[in-house]
Amino acid sequence: MAGHSKWANIKHKKESADKRKGKLFAKLSKEIMVAAKLSGPDPNANPRLRIAISKARASNMPTDNIEKAIKKGAGELEGQNYEEVLYESFGPGGVGILIEVLTDKKSRTTPEIKSILSKAGATMSTPNSVVKFFERKGQILIPKNAIAEEKLFEIALENGAEDIKIEDEYYVVITDPKDFSQVNEAIQSNHIPIEESSIKFIPLEGTEVVVDVEKAQKNLKLIEALENHDEVQAVYHNMQFTKELEDALQ
Repeated sequence: MAGHSKWANIKHKKESADKRKGKLFAKLSKEIMVAAKLSGPDPNANPRLRIAISKARASNMPTDNIEKAIKKGAGELEGQNYEEVLYESFGPGGVGILIEVLTDKKSRTTPEIKSILSKAGATMSTPNSVVKFFERKGQILIPKNAIAEEKLFEIALENGAEDIKIEDEYYVVITDPKDFSQVNEAIQSNHIPIEESSIKFIPLEGTEVVVDVEKAQKNLKLIEALENHDEVQAVYHNMQFTKELEDALQ
């Protein structure tokens, strides 16, 4: 029985991992399709598509899936039309939350997002009420042990990076969205390993919200529920995690 239980657990874990990978590939495919639809199927002339392909490859998405998504976006294959939507919300404790969505039917998705928010004690806000507390920036996360600090500064700043922050075990390269692709490719061409890279919403300095453990847990549970929605591409918040709060949550 113990052996049976062990293999059942392994099978369950594999199924869970496969499901997570399938959801990730679906989200990456949507982003590729939208990028190809908006600015064409040539990644050399379409920075957004180039970034989407780079993210897909970093997640080990099969080349066939990538090529199929490009063709669907360009209209060479039949596919759904996706609309970009940014939902804004205030979560428990006044935490600002931004929800990036790609949907083929906004009239279906909006009530579903509202329901998730309502169950968590959050509300959907009017446009620009939350996004004004954020700025859109490129972020590239690089392990500290991958390269000397001086060398990274030289490569990143010469190619248009705005700043480099040092956090725990990582360097965080910050760029303007229009320069993100150039900086990202310069780092890759120098064979520097990248832990994560994307264009995201970052809280403006001084707008972070300090919450207690209970409110932090409620917001994190809400963010997880939103991220599990098939049409949600990314979720951003402006919670400030102090050392005391991190220790308490752990």
